[in-house]
Amino acid sequence: MADNKEKVEENKQENNSSYISAKESRKITKFNRKVTKKLEADRANAKKDPSLYTTKMKDENNVVEFDNVCTYFFTDVGVVKSVDGINFNIPKCSTVGVVGESGCGKSVTSLSLMQLLQRPSGQTVGGEIRFNLGDGTAYNIVNTPTAKMQEIRGNRISMIFQEPMTSLNPVFKIGMQVNEVLELHNPEMSKEQIKARTLEMLEMVGIANKEGVYEMYPHELSGGMRQRVMIAIALACSPELIIADEPTTALDVTIQAQILDLLAGLKNKINSSIMLITHDLGVVASMADYVVVMYAGRVIEKGTADDIFHHPAHPYTIGLMKSKPVVGKKVDSLYNIEGNVPNPVDMPDYCYFRDRCNMQCERCKAKVGEAGGDYPPEIKISDTHFVSCYRFFEEGEVIGYPKTVNAEELLK
Repeated sequence: MADNKEKVEENKQENNSSYISAKESRKITKFNRKVTKKLEADRANAKKDPSLYTTKMKDENNVVEFDNVCTYFFTDVGVVKSVDGINFNIPKCSTVGVVGESGCGKSVTSLSLMQLLQRPSGQTVGGEIRFNLGDGTAYNIVNTPTAKMQEIRGNRISMIFQEPMTSLNPVFKIGMQVNEVLELHNPEMSKEQIKARTLEMLEMVGIANKEGVYEMYPHELSGGMRQRVMIAIALACSPELIIADEPTTALDVTIQAQILDLLAGLKNKINSSIMLITHDLGVVASMADYVVVMYAGRVIEKGTADDIFHHPAHPYTIGLMKSKPVVGKKVDSLYNIEGNVPNPVDMPDYCYFRDRCNMQCERCKAKVGEAGGDYPPEIKISDTHFVSCYRFFEEGEVIGYPKTVNAEELLK
């Protein structure tokens, strides 16, 4: 009987923790309305003063620099911190793989860079995303006006989305959809030049029947062919950065290999960089020069592909490596990381992975407010390898702590 009472009490506590009263809901809605209105007003003010979005790169060898970027969603149940203080760079003419489980903030990071968040509920509220203009200046994408972003999107930064069937317009022919990008960013080109460039791009991405595909609709093509068309659209203006958001998810294995080889070859041909977003470690191992591992909206480890795959340091990265199947090795069941990701509306003050970690050190077990009880800093453990884990606190060099944004302070 006592056990049953305890279970009832536990169930009540669980229900109460996820329950929001009508009064609380109204308070959250009112707060969201105030914050989003202020953020939209700040964005509008940036149009009048270029100094608010013009900056300089810390390193001219990078095409993009993410500096303590925070992207939040103001929802009916509270503020969801999808991306919370991330730091990493994309060097010129390189491939950077961004990996992590579903919901860790990979796609939101790319949408923040492209300014394609669903506003006003989705907002980049802090930090800088610096895009190198190549003339000694840079744009801080966080504050860049929409008119300027329209000149950059598709022209200097292009994105290959996850599912080509939902990205291509079903009522327009393929040729018209590739032409549109060229017409928008190259008004000086004639119709004949645009068509010639479109056919050239279709041939470049490995489509043999380029004249036929030019006149086809998306539903007449296979998944691999549609993905090739998406790549042709993305590369039409020879961008400096290509964002590939899980470009091989909906494709079979043989087509995946073809698409990845195609991307790697085209990247070298037009001297661009690739930000490759995926949860497939095999894809990253074969393509990436640098790897960024994300967990619960934060970068927990980054380094060269060799650093991450041969010398993983963070317990989460080690768990990811253990969970991938190995050819020729027979196991009863695949390894899985126990526990759940913390609630993004109410993230803990300490290491987000602590409650799931089986490699905790004494510093990790400290209470919040004590030395080691807060979120671990970014620690440099080699010239190219960085990790956010207290196990390396004594031997590595502390670079800095992630800077989060208090949503209430946005109204001040």
